[in-house]
Amino acid sequence: MQEGAGRIEDRTVDRVQVARTVLGAAATIALVLAYNVDPDRWEDAAWQGAAQLIVAPFVLIIAAPLVIIGFIYYAPPHLRPHLRSRLRAPLKAVGWYVLTLAVIGGILVPTALFANADDGKSWWEYVLAVASLIVIVWGFPFFFMASLYSARSAFNSAQVHPMLPPVLTMTLVWVFAAFSLIGDGMPQGPPAVQFCSTLGGPLSVTVVSLWELRRMKTRFGVTLRA
Repeated sequence: MQEGAGRIEDRTVDRVQVARTVLGAAATIALVLAYNVDPDRWEDAAWQGAAQLIVAPFVLIIAAPLVIIGFIYYAPPHLRPHLRSRLRAPLKAVGWYVLTLAVIGGILVPTALFANADDGKSWWEYVLAVASLIVIVWGFPFFFMASLYSARSAFNSAQVHPMLPPVLTMTLVWVFAAFSLIGDGMPQGPPAVQFCSTLGGPLSVTVVSLWELRRMKTRFGVTLRA
């Protein structure tokens, strides 16, 4: 069974992904409690999770074209024109996401630069104030949900090929792991704990994604080079 025009709906994979997320969160909490009692750690972890959610679509916008080009190049020559013809859906999703961000920035930046609450407001300052209020009340929640959906669907890349979302998920999680290692360094604790804390998340996501790819092949008959 397929969701939309390309994504394969597999409830077993969905349940395993949820279980991996829950176990990963529990393992992180256990490691923080055991080896890092810094009271700011929880706040830092929350901010880091929110930042990754917001940054994920931008990382995909940069990294996904390289992955998709390699993906299409790996496909048999007779399938490449078909895959290229299906790029419209992810390109459209990226365009709407960038347009949403541009509209939000195009309203908030002029408001911050030119609107002055101390002087008598002119009509255009009132317009900017109303538009900024709309952005705060409606635009920010919409942008948050769009970021969540874009990261989850990898900008509708399944419409190019059902195997693309797990491949892009593996790419994304390793990019974040590298950023975290460069920015924060190794966590506290013995070497085994450092290894699990640093690589446990990306390795577990990779294993689940590879298993998802295998299920696509064995259960649904989806392959790249067929």
